[in-house]
Amino acid sequence: MRFLLAPDKFKGCLTAAQAAECIAEGIRAALPDAELDLCPIADGGEGTVAALLSARGGRLITRRVTGPLPEMQVDASFAMLDDNTTAVIEMSAASGLALLPSAERNPLNTTTFGTGELIAAAVREGATKIILGLGGSATIDAGIGCAQACGFTILTRDGEPTSISEPLCGRDLPNILMIKHGRGEVTAGVQIIAATDVTNPLFGQQGAARIFGPQKGATPPIVELLDSNLIELARRTGALAEAQHPGAGAAGGLGFGVMAFFRGRLESGFELIADAADLTGRLTGTDLCFTGEGRLDGQSLAGKAAIGIGKLCRLHGVPCVALVGSFDVNPEVLTTNGITACFSICDGPIPLETAVSDAGRLLTQTAVNCVRLWMGRLD
Repeated sequence: MRFLLAPDKFKGCLTAAQAAECIAEGIRAALPDAELDLCPIADGGEGTVAALLSARGGRLITRRVTGPLPEMQVDASFAMLDDNTTAVIEMSAASGLALLPSAERNPLNTTTFGTGELIAAAVREGATKIILGLGGSATIDAGIGCAQACGFTILTRDGEPTSISEPLCGRDLPNILMIKHGRGEVTAGVQIIAATDVTNPLFGQQGAARIFGPQKGATPPIVELLDSNLIELARRTGALAEAQHPGAGAAGGLGFGVMAFFRGRLESGFELIADAADLTGRLTGTDLCFTGEGRLDGQSLAGKAAIGIGKLCRLHGVPCVALVGSFDVNPEVLTTNGITACFSICDGPIPLETAVSDAGRLLTQTAVNCVRLWMGRLD
């Protein structure tokens, strides 16, 4: 029997790689001779670097860069894949919400400057292609800080270029008049592909400020201010079309910045990683696929990895079992999306803290039970 193990992370509990190992432990306990293919997966957010390193091989590089606040310094890592020309960066490594305590979260004060420093560092390492994972940001600066760190000429309303020593933040959006290309930016000639699992535009009711601002510390007045400033930035820079593109609002508008400033493109995070990991090829000859994530719900249907795995399995005629912390999706919807069966790993009503701390054991035991059930079906 051949099993493909392709879980996403269980947020706050297990990385995707740890989840795959836990499932593998359960399968081995139930079926010692099973052939296992571990393929931890991601959707463009946290875990993208690890997933692509696992799929392709390569090396991690760590640099000290600006954090989500201009005065903050953090150690952030990115990957150079085995071709030595492709870098993988998670913007959350430098500009992530998790790097800030709750009291310091305010998207007027945060910047993507550190993400730009990581991009510049990758180019210096020889990268000609950069895969940028969008997700988990503390920012709503539309990528102006990122562009600044990469050496773009950015003119303000007073006609002066910005200083590289003063990272641009969300509060600087109304002061940006123009961002010029072809003036010696380090990313000239570099292909940038942003991986995202959201389809929000830059501004409006479903935009970066209104949908994601409150979780980043924005009060209602700040949300309104940022949304207005994002509209005006798109107009002044002649990028209204890019602002309406699905995913432009990802990572506080960095999706917009990738398209409007870096002339890059957005792709489905899951599809990008699935292609890099050759999931289609790895499904060949597979008898059963396991996927999973912390919670499977309506948001999962908008491009999350577990549903992406299910759809791919359906396409190739491979049964797919999802192991999750919890789920709130109609079973018929799951079936339509290729999920043959879905099981919560919780073995009864338990406190959230217990479920989190014991997630590894619970996941392993659920995998044991699933394989025994599967083998009984075959018998």
